[in-house]
Amino acid sequence: MKNILIVGATSAIAIACARQWAPQGARFFLVARNSERLEQVAADLTARGAQFAACCQLDIDKLDQHATMLQRCASELGTLDVVLVAPGTLPDQAACQTDPAIAVREFNTNAVSVIALLTPIANVLEAQKRGTLAVISSVAGDRGRPSNYLYGSAKAALTTFCEGLNARLFKAGVHVLTIKPGFVATPMTAGLPLPGPLVATPDRVAADIVRAIDKRKDVLYTPWFWSIIMLIIRSVPRLLFKRASL
Repeated sequence: MKNILIVGATSAIAIACARQWAPQGARFFLVARNSERLEQVAADLTARGAQFAACCQLDIDKLDQHATMLQRCASELGTLDVVLVAPGTLPDQAACQTDPAIAVREFNTNAVSVIALLTPIANVLEAQKRGTLAVISSVAGDRGRPSNYLYGSAKAALTTFCEGLNARLFKAGVHVLTIKPGFVATPMTAGLPLPGPLVATPDRVAADIVRAIDKRKDVLYTPWFWSIIMLIIRSVPRLLFKRASL
């Protein structure tokens, strides 16, 4: 039986992961902004075999509420076996380019607020000397492309933070997994002109995440072919890269 904290628990990928753990009798503490949707997710997981599913409404941008949420989680679950951190937005790059307030808000949601939450979570796991912290970043953080560089820069910051956190917590027996999905068919990407053959389902990504947690991988590109795609993109010389339409 696993005790699992999921932040951003109403996201499609997070739900798909939780549905894989639920039949094992997992105990969940679910956190997200939409309390009504949270209750629906909790009921679904209980019906699928979860032993326990408590809910906590939280806007991750409200940093002063992080400590209270973690205190509630500790009282409900006790020790933590897995923490999945999955909140995020997909900014409108054009809007970010014209309105600095939007740019800062989106960067804060995708990077600063997540880093602020990861810091006390890391301290809890370090004190336990066990557990897994899995954080959803993105392949977009591997290189700054003109089509989404605000989002990419936020994910790059998060990825670098997690790499350092991994090195720190490894010494305490804690596993940190940085998850880098490519295109995934979720409500967040609905309506975008995505290349069909490269788009994965949340279930496929979730299966990769659960497997990577079990294998204690440090970094996961999902689906697997994104590791090759991003290797090629990172290898393009800057002189050519800035002329490309990516």
